Amino acid sequence: MTNITFLNPEFFWLFLLIPIAIIWLVFKRNEQSVALKISSIQGFKGSTSLLARLKPFLSVFRLLALSSLIVAMARPRTVDISNKTKTTKGIDIVMAVDVSGSMLAKDLKPNRMEALKRVAADFVDERPNDRIGLVVYASEAYTKTPVTSDKAVILEAIKSIKYDNVLQDGTGIGMGLATAVNRLKDSKAKSKVIILLTDGVNNAGFIEPETAADIAKQYGIKVYTIGIGTNGMAEFPYAVAPNGQFLFQMMKVEIDERLMKSIAKKTDGRYFRATSNNKLAEIYGEINKLETTEIEELKFYDYDEKYRSFVWLAGFLLLAEIGLRNTVYKSFI
Repeated sequence: MTNITFLNPEFFWLFLLIPIAIIWLVFKRNEQSVALKISSIQGFKGSTSLLARLKPFLSVFRLLALSSLIVAMARPRTVDISNKTKTTKGIDIVMAVDVSGSMLAKDLKPNRMEALKRVAADFVDERPNDRIGLVVYASEAYTKTPVTSDKAVILEAIKSIKYDNVLQDGTGIGMGLATAVNRLKDSKAKSKVIILLTDGVNNAGFIEPETAADIAKQYGIKVYTIGIGTNGMAEFPYAVAPNGQFLFQMMKVEIDERLMKSIAKKTDGRYFRATSNNKLAEIYGEINKLETTEIEELKFYDYDEKYRSFVWLAGFLLLAEIGLRNTVYKSFI
């Protein structure tokens, strides 16, 4: 009976009638045969034929038929369930990541950039139904990956983020935000989101962050801003040694939180401050919860009814009993 369910299991209560039926058949067994009354049976041989011994089993046929009908009324069946999911409210997300030299600071482990890459990759894995793009910026900005549903491409792009002097060093928050807005402005998604991360103060680029925020608001794009860096002092790279290694020294962490809060408020987003690896992971986790994608799940049920075989079995048993009683056992005394 593996994988079999019953549509009307309440009919199994009828099995309580089986003991009553057995008792009734026991009391009525003598009335079901033709009786011949004689003064003495001493002249008859005492042996009993095989057919006579099997006659009580006719009542078993009736009980089995009753049991089969009860099972049939309970409607046994197997079900094959297939699921189909449909995204009814997709989200397009662009992550704008600061790749200036200060992202190599070691207040997050092993540094800010590597900590961000790990958390961002986990975030992408948890958004299987959304399209995601990646913008990197320093004093300038460019699109590393356009908005796409191919998560393998996004994860590879995040993995390849590094400080490589392709962009002139500096922090152009307005440039990064404007480039991200440009990737989303023509999106047909129900919800458009930018996650803007920086660890410094806007000091480069020809687009003001407030102007970029106004454009984002105009296109209905929500911006979550993240300031990354501990409070106080941190080890910052300040020069490159002859062997190509960065030299570090303790410097004060400066993040324009007022600007970041203003951008988030203007676009109906939120500002977060990531002062540690755990805090950064918590922030991305919270954004993941805030921006939920509505999924419609369709289930298809394919039922295979099994009651017919029990009805046929009950019918066969009843016909067998009636047939035997009216043929083979008709003249039994």
